[in-house]
Amino acid sequence: MTTAQQASDDIRFMGRAIALAKARMGQTWPNPAVGCVIVKDGEVVSEAATAPGGRPHAEEQAVPAAGDTAKGATAYVTMEPCGARSSGRISCSHFLMDAGVTRVVVAAVDPSPFASGRGVERLRKAGLEVETGLLAEEAAVLYEGYLHRVETGRPMVRIDETGEGFDARFAASSRSDLSTELKRLGEAGYTRVWVGPGELAEALKEQGLLTL
Repeated sequence: MTTAQQASDDIRFMGRAIALAKARMGQTWPNPAVGCVIVKDGEVVSEAATAPGGRPHAEEQAVPAAGDTAKGATAYVTMEPCGARSSGRISCSHFLMDAGVTRVVVAAVDPSPFASGRGVERLRKAGLEVETGLLAEEAAVLYEGYLHRVETGRPMVRIDETGEGFDARFAASSRSDLSTELKRLGEAGYTRVWVGPGELAEALKEQGLLTL
């Protein structure tokens, strides 16, 4: 396969992984929506996205579905596979290593303490070829709320009409301590919440809590 063909295939398969994850946005909190596509000899052998409720993760569904065909395959993952699990279960990095996957292409690096480069490092130490940053801008919408919560302790808030793809609607009095209310939601695992246009949205905007 030529370098140009490989690059084209990488973009196509990562695009598919991103599409899988986008279809699960708003359903997977407290975990981000992640897509995983496993490819062998130019053909998709399995694919999955984070399950509703946040578990199982995408990789721990896609790897068993691929079976023996995962050996020597490439995994396209929208977010860095976790290097450790808060639950103590087998990490997604280990799922990929144990399955015999030889190459992992990642869109976004995970800043959480259970990844933060650890997943990529473990994969590379095990001898897997790892590439990061492919279609990172396209994948950014998947993780903007997650990153916001990691950085601020609060979910991202946006004005929306339907709330499609959001974790929940933010309902509070415009006169309440909005930052505290949002931090409570952040502690509960919410990453993206929405409000309709109006008084509450204006109060959030005035306090610098609204993402435009």
